[in-house]
Amino acid sequence: QVQLVESGGGLVQPGGSLRLSCAASGFTFSSYTMSWFRQAPGKGLEWVSHINMRGDTNYADSVKGRFTISRDNAKNTIYLQMNSLKPEDTAVYYCAQGHTRGQGTQVTVSS
Repeated sequence: QVQLVESGGGLVQPGGSLRLSCAASGFTFSSYTMSWFRQAPGKGLEWVSHINMRGDTNYADSVKGRFTISRDNAKNTIYLQMNSLKPEDTAVYYCAQGHTRGQGTQVTVSS
């Protein structure tokens, strides 16, 4: 079955950077669009970015120019490079394939 395991979250100061990873298994990774979502405390799930099988990318306006999604099909892994982090980026970040999400990784941006 589809399994997604996120890693790389943590505590970072405003203006800092983090790189999230998501290791995938149980499906033909290179054939699928992969996405990142996030959920801030007390708020709903928010789409952040996705990357299709050709490597085309899209971003939410709130992260455009600061976050970069990428994929390594040889490693069945997607990444989210997050720069210029803001307190409002604080959330649990999930990777997703279709309706399946991983367990999430916590990102906290605070001084």
